[in-house]
Amino acid sequence: MISPAFASILASGRAQFNARAVEARRRFPSLDMGAFGVFLHDGVDPLVAAVAAIAPERAGGATLAAYDMALELVGHGLAGPAAKNSFLNTVWRELAPSFTPLLATAPVDVLGMLSNAAVHIASVAGARPAQWQRELAAVAPQVGSVAQLRAMGQVLAWRAGVAHFRQGALAAADTLPPALALAAFGEPGAHWPQVHAQLLDYPWRGNAEGREFGSFTGLGGDFGTPPQVRATKDGFIVRSAERHYLLVADAYGAVLHSASAQEFEQAQTGTPASVRLDGATLQIGARRIDLDVPAGDIAIAANAHTVAVTSPWTHAIRLLPLA
Repeated sequence: MISPAFASILASGRAQFNARAVEARRRFPSLDMGAFGVFLHDGVDPLVAAVAAIAPERAGGATLAAYDMALELVGHGLAGPAAKNSFLNTVWRELAPSFTPLLATAPVDVLGMLSNAAVHIASVAGARPAQWQRELAAVAPQVGSVAQLRAMGQVLAWRAGVAHFRQGALAAADTLPPALALAAFGEPGAHWPQVHAQLLDYPWRGNAEGREFGSFTGLGGDFGTPPQVRATKDGFIVRSAERHYLLVADAYGAVLHSASAQEFEQAQTGTPASVRLDGATLQIGARRIDLDVPAGDIAIAANAHTVAVTSPWTHAIRLLPLA
């Protein structure tokens, strides 16, 4: 059963909603109206009920916006029970109602932003969509505009593992009120310019252990053969078999993009004097790290902030903070 508010709006505008559905079926011949009905119940109804509870005069406009967007999302196979990834369904049902005041005034902008973000973060291997949803819901009471929502969504996507968002997320965070920016990083009471400067200067802030990335494609991983790595200013160019990638990593996550053989050849091969390999022990300044691979043929590459360790005995790349 749908809420009385949603049922009333659908009944009063039946001809209009039916016409929209007919047009959508023309645009999306594979549109499953049964799946659309399920999404209306599970994804749209919670939004309409939430808006009707605080601004009943705006519930009709919010319903129309949500209905049109739902038709398109289900038509593209992005929402509904047959969606390739169910995260967008969860965002509409559980996260979007957290922003009811914004939904009441700007439903197209809010739902469009949340939907695009949900689809993107769910598509990034290694990202943590549930974390993004949880942290965005936690700051919802402090978000007072669509612009702030967009900025917070980007910042928290970075924190949830979308590593290549780092520069854009820091720029977006600077547009927020300092208290809201600090809330995104769980550091209330800190001094935002200082936190921002530290985040900008050191990608591994808050993570002294680094991370391991990659595994064998036969087990669902990224690399067909043990990878070779060379450094660039912002990441590492990786070669595995005949394929090349750009690996971007920081304290929050690691993301792999396509790259070229030429980029691999042009990347750096040296390491700083502070980084030294002694058998299977890596020394970074005063730190000594025992590597869990056999000594011999271990390779290291480093840029200004990260050391990458590879070995012909593993498909994983170990990434360690240089500081």
